[in-house]
Amino acid sequence: MLFRQILHEDLSCASYLVGDTGSGVAAVIDPQWSIEPYLRLSRLHGVTIEHVLETHNHADHVSGHGRLARATGATIHIHELADAGYPHEAFTGGWTLDLGGVRVEALHTPGHRPEHTSFLLRDADRGGDPWAVLTGDSLFVGDVARPDLAIEKREGATGIFRSLHEQLMALPDAVEVWPGHLGGSSCGSGGIDHKSTSTIGFERTHNRALRFESEEEFVEDAISTLGDPPPNVEHIVAINRGPLIEGMGTPVPLAPRAVEVGIAEGALLVDARTNEQFDEAHIPGAISASAYETGFATKVAKVVPPDVELIVVAASDGYELEAAELLASVGLRVRGYLAGGMTAWRSEGRPVRRIELIDADELAERLEHDDLLVLDVRDSDEFAEAHIPGSVNLPYGELPERQGELPRDRAMAAICSGGKRSGLAASILQREGFEGVLHVAHGGVGTWRRSGRPVDSG
Repeated sequence: MLFRQILHEDLSCASYLVGDTGSGVAAVIDPQWSIEPYLRLSRLHGVTIEHVLETHNHADHVSGHGRLARATGATIHIHELADAGYPHEAFTGGWTLDLGGVRVEALHTPGHRPEHTSFLLRDADRGGDPWAVLTGDSLFVGDVARPDLAIEKREGATGIFRSLHEQLMALPDAVEVWPGHLGGSSCGSGGIDHKSTSTIGFERTHNRALRFESEEEFVEDAISTLGDPPPNVEHIVAINRGPLIEGMGTPVPLAPRAVEVGIAEGALLVDARTNEQFDEAHIPGAISASAYETGFATKVAKVVPPDVELIVVAASDGYELEAAELLASVGLRVRGYLAGGMTAWRSEGRPVRRIELIDADELAERLEHDDLLVLDVRDSDEFAEAHIPGSVNLPYGELPERQGELPRDRAMAAICSGGKRSGLAASILQREGFEGVLHVAHGGVGTWRRSGRPVDSG
């Protein structure tokens, strides 16, 4: 039996290659946008990808099923309730697919979405007993899926509870759990573990969401602990539902003059270098989102409308293509990238802007002498746990719509937990015309607290 988990670190997604090397046939489950890992693995192990299985219409990332079907000739399979608008073979619960000595069995596990399906794996060489279940967005390691992305949240939570207890928890304790997301994904809560696998028995004992004995208790907890949904949910689901797409446009190298033209035509610059490089010098109007950090694409999608064309600025040619691929994986359109990076821009004497970077110690000194507003751009639950006295909370993803709530006659220092989200927030504020913006980096509220300075809660 061939079994491989493929992780997408930026999106905290997991997909799978399952096959039989003896018969030379394989299937990919929940393919990511970049299909090269599957093609490479199939070549290495001498199998042909003949099937693509989807657990559901994904809401947080664009599926690579269209690209993979085109590259391999594979048949796409998804539950009939998905209402897929592309060539596929629909199935219902109980459907099976044989891959040589490996059998894949569909377990309908609705709740996260009505069509959601988990896939139980059996191996003839192991006696045919179930040994693993690919749980998609139903059961995670340490958590369960959010219930509000497709239907009314209470109805969704009820569906998840029943899917867990009537389907997944009915499996033997030894069955391995291989989820569709790891820690960092917004398809669950903060309880998702960063571990890539577990077992039914371990989750039965240790998963907090499985400790609720009654359906009513589970539902109330599920809807009261919801965090922010993934950005552009409807847009991404519509792409994944079909028709099939094979590309989001090929990003092309752009000379500095062409970048200026793009900006004039409404394109937005995404500077994918480190926040510190951005602060030192950047193209006026660009936003800062470091592709060197996980969650890059999701952060950008939270602050950029899906219909806006993007131009990528990176530290060197080559890396901007990876950044462009990550942006495409969340349904964003990339027009091109600045050929030669900032070196090309500055060598022509074109204008640059800067953002002053300070740390927590410098922030404390400024607060003693200046009329400075501390803007905490973390999520509201993080702010409630601990924040700098007198600071204002406005999560960075809400800045484009809520900037009117902020004063324009007062300097602001953007702060978060580590300096990444605050770097993006500071760049948005500067782009929107706010003057005197400071970026608190090299730590944040936690650093402030550990130094013995006071914090408030609530």
